[in-house]
Amino acid sequence: MTNRVHFIGIGGTGLSAIAKVLVEKGWHVSGSDRSSSPYLEELRKLGVQLFIGHSAENIKDVDVVVRSSAVPDDNIEVVTAQAKGIPVQKRVDFLPSVIGDQICIAIAGTHGKTTTTSMIAWILTQAGLDPSFIIGSVSKNLGTNAHAGTGEFFVIEADEYDSMFLGLHPFVAVVTNVEHDHPDCYPTPQVYSQAFLNFLANLQARGLIILCADHAGAMSVRFKLPVNIPVFTYSVFSLMEQNPNSNQQNADYLLLSAEDGSFKLFSQEALHVRKEMLSFKAGVPGIHNLQNAAAAAITALTLGIEPQVISLALESFSGSGRRFDVLGNFNGITLIDDYAHHPTEIHATIQAARMAYPNHRLWVVWQPHTFSRTQTLLQDYVKEISQADQLVITEVFAAREKSTGFSSAQIIPKIKNIPAFFAPTLNDAETYLENHLESGDVVLVLSAGDAIQINQTLSQSIMTNSPSNSTVVKS
Repeated sequence: MTNRVHFIGIGGTGLSAIAKVLVEKGWHVSGSDRSSSPYLEELRKLGVQLFIGHSAENIKDVDVVVRSSAVPDDNIEVVTAQAKGIPVQKRVDFLPSVIGDQICIAIAGTHGKTTTTSMIAWILTQAGLDPSFIIGSVSKNLGTNAHAGTGEFFVIEADEYDSMFLGLHPFVAVVTNVEHDHPDCYPTPQVYSQAFLNFLANLQARGLIILCADHAGAMSVRFKLPVNIPVFTYSVFSLMEQNPNSNQQNADYLLLSAEDGSFKLFSQEALHVRKEMLSFKAGVPGIHNLQNAAAAAITALTLGIEPQVISLALESFSGSGRRFDVLGNFNGITLIDDYAHHPTEIHATIQAARMAYPNHRLWVVWQPHTFSRTQTLLQDYVKEISQADQLVITEVFAAREKSTGFSSAQIIPKIKNIPAFFAPTLNDAETYLENHLESGDVVLVLSAGDAIQINQTLSQSIMTNSPSNSTVVKS
């Protein structure tokens, strides 16, 4: 069996997680990246041979090379490996080697997949099943984003970008929602939706699908599936400020609120006959996280985990890195980081902030992520970011893309109802906030890029400038 692998672009979230799992499985792992990162430092401690920069000399004594989606065809290491006859693969091709004979539980969806994956991995861990897992960010409960367990299950976040999830063959497939994203890969909503159908077509024999009935895009996919595939739908419509449709009312599972502040999950049969399956108190805020919790609970129930174990795990769940990540309260100013970079995610995160911090002035600091996504969904972005009380917009984080000439400054005139400030640099954003924040304010930084540094800087400057009120409450 292949047990010597080299990763090109190993410093990213996806490949670094795969590398960690393989190290724990006993593989010999090496990798290269253009610059260092926290992920690389963790891999270095695990004994991974790392190279900063790309070179033909890095391709030695390996059986297979795996490249990041961001690595071009003319990369020197790609070219060298091909010249030596060494297979060069992307994640989509290599994932079956990572999962092996373990039972795959794959969580897909435009939004919520990281948190739902983290919840399921935590529940299985609390049940004593020691699952393997790959999560899109560090789980606060598990202390890592990847692990090779001794158990039979492999829980993995099924990323649709660059069709990665088509390399998975799940026994349980969860679909949290389907809403057009990654226009650089999927130019139309129809192409995007078809990718999810292709993913679900990889379901194992006797496998099952768990799908959210609250999202029209997910239900559109559901109705295109073969009738012989088991599909279980769930809804939290009673907790949402909208009139439920028939798909929601007829869902197989419903999450309802109880008078004591807890939530109860019911299975629902014909004629709306309901049976309570379990109850729990939410460990993280937001309606979207209750949808995630419902998906995780149903997944665990189908795997035979006791309801009490599921309830306790959900109540103790504290979230994932950069998912409504409360850094703390610094002299009366609350700083929160979130990875939200799609209009629907921004809506849910602002809603969660309003629920958690009512009657506080809410500052939203938004770093648009990629030119293609920002320009394609601009009208929806404007609608959602306008729900803040104060708005700061930084320049677009290009990520893997080249500039189109578009600037975030062009968004400011479209914001009509609230004060909005364009910050050409992150330092400009920090300075503006330092000069305008007041005690009682909540700062919500929305970024899938490097704007995470804003709150890190603010946490220090606020304390430095207010020595007489040096109280910090960290969550």
